[in-house]
Parts: sequence; C-alpha cells; structure tokens
Amino acid sequence: MRLIPLCCAGLLATAAALSAATPANPQTNPKARAILDYFHGLRAKPATNILSGQFTDFGNGAKVDVLEKIQTQTGEWPALMGVDYADFGRGSITWKVPNQAAITYWRQGGLVTVMAHMYNPANPKGGGLRDKGVDLADVLKTGTETHQRWMQQLDLIATGLQELKEAGVVVLWRPFHEMNGGWFWWGAQNPETFKKVWQHMFNYYTQTKKFNHLLWVYGPNHGEKTAAYYPGDAYADLVGLDAYTDYVDKEHIKGYAEIAALNKPFGFSEYGPHGPTKPPGDYDYQRFLEGILKDFPATCYFMSWNGKWSLATNQNVKAMLSHPRVVNRDDLPAGLVGPRK
Repeated sequence: MRLIPLCCAGLLATAAALSAATPANPQTNPKARAILDYFHGLRAKPATNILSGQFTDFGNGAKVDVLEKIQTQTGEWPALMGVDYADFGRGSITWKVPNQAAITYWRQGGLVTVMAHMYNPANPKGGGLRDKGVDLADVLKTGTETHQRWMQQLDLIATGLQELKEAGVVVLWRPFHEMNGGWFWWGAQNPETFKKVWQHMFNYYTQTKKFNHLLWVYGPNHGEKTAAYYPGDAYADLVGLDAYTDYVDKEHIKGYAEIAALNKPFGFSEYGPHGPTKPPGDYDYQRFLEGILKDFPATCYFMSWNGKWSLATNQNVKAMLSHPRVVNRDDLPAGLVGPRK
C-alpha cells in the first residue's frame, strides 16, 4: 500500500471538505452558502457541534409558542425551528401562518427548516397523504391530471417559499421525508423513480423558480434502505434520519452508517422519544444526547417533534441544552442568521 505524506494527506482532506461543502444548487445565495459552510464546519468541531432544534406544528398551528415555553423552562432558545405547510383539514397546503413563525424566528437569529406533508396528486379529491398503491411515475407524465395536480401543488408550495425568499430567510427544505417507509403515498416506491421525482422538484424550484435560498435536506426514516433513495450529491445538501424511540443506540436506530457515508452534514431530522404514537411525555432527554455522543458521532443537528415528544414537555431538557456540545440559538455566530446587518 502506498503511503501518502502527511502534508499531502492534509491537502487531500481539505480538498474533500471543500468539495463536500459545495451547494447542490450552484446558484445558492451567499447567506445559504454561509449556513451550509457552518454545518460542514460543525463536523470538525468536537467541542460544540450539535445544533438543537424543535418542530412547532402543522399549518395554522405552526407558531413560536413551543419555543417560548422551552426558553422559559431552560433559558435557551433552540437553534433550529421547524414548520410544516400541511393543511390537513382541506387536504391541501397552507403557508401563511408557518411563514409568519419562520420569519419571526429567523429575524430573532434562529435557523429555519420547512417541510410539507404533501397531498397525493393522483387523488382528485385532495388529501390522500396515506394512500396506498400510488404509481409514483404518474406524477411526471405530462398531459395527465395527476401531473397537472402535482404542478399545482408545487406552485402552491412555491408561493410560500417565495415569501420566505423575499424576506431573506434561508430554508432547510426537507421534502418527501421518510421516503423509505410505506406510510406516505410517496414512500417505499422504486428508488430510481423516486429519485426522478425528487430531481424534478429540485430542477423546477432551482431553475424555474430561482429558489437560491434553499438548502435541500434528504431525510429518510431509520431502518432499511436509508441511502437507497438518495437523489445524488447534486440534489442534496444535508442528510438526516427520523427516529422515534427511547433507545438511542445502534441496536434500535438502524441505517446510520449508510447515510453518514454520504459525506453530507448529518442530523436527526426528526426525533421523538417513546415511539411514533401516544408518548407519555416523561423522557429523560439526557439519554438522547448520551446516545448521540456514544453511537452517532457524525450528528451535527437534531429537531425534536412537537406535542409530548417535544423539548417543552419532557425531563432534564435544561441539562441537555446546557451541555457544552450543544449549540443553541444564542450560540450561533453573529451575522450567520437573520437580516443582513
């Protein structure tokens, strides 16, 4: 085996890091590039490198209230807040209230992630989040009603993302979450077909809509095939795993090695203690951090789910957020987030 001199090895490592930090969208704006660079920098900082995050709610429930509760209880604001554009009552998309929360938190110095539990374009009645038997390839067949409804949904979401663009907000955009699971209409599909649908959205939003304020987050559920649906380095900026379990270890959270090997900033894009339904709200969140530090060393961010999964309703959250490895909103570098000074 040929040995590489230490000086050359250092240069190669630097080159690899620079390559990894290249945005998926070449036109990504300077603010978004700076945030992406910051995430990559966290990977090399063993002292303080895990961004705290909290999901607010869906649609009209997406407000900063839960973040205020966390601050009151712990003295800390999570670094990252999450909203979702889903309007379950109408089986559609809504963005006004989520955007109000996102813009408020951004202006206060917090990072923002947006997702959407999208309705099924093959269902003419709307809704259909958990429809089974959807042929994902139909979404891209031009001239069909399914494709027409898909484009209408993309445009509806785009209206919300456009408002955030005009407000100067950088968005960690996480579409098609948990695509390796079979519980949403886009899930457990043929991986190559899924990649084409992701790439179609990416191209439409970056090339047609000129959304240069988005950082694209690939977030499968922990388990099988976590990397199988990855659309490619040219279509994603960050990666994550969704996990709902008390046990933060390699035995209970599967698929970490495969997704960490993608060489993108990794995090727990959703975390909830207990399980996916009816949590008791009595979890010791120090266990979560201890598990990350022991078994998931690449982790540089997390977002707790809302309700009784949240940082506002469980135990020892203050101790967890006060840990020297955790980065909260007030710990973010000056000028990284918020209006341009």
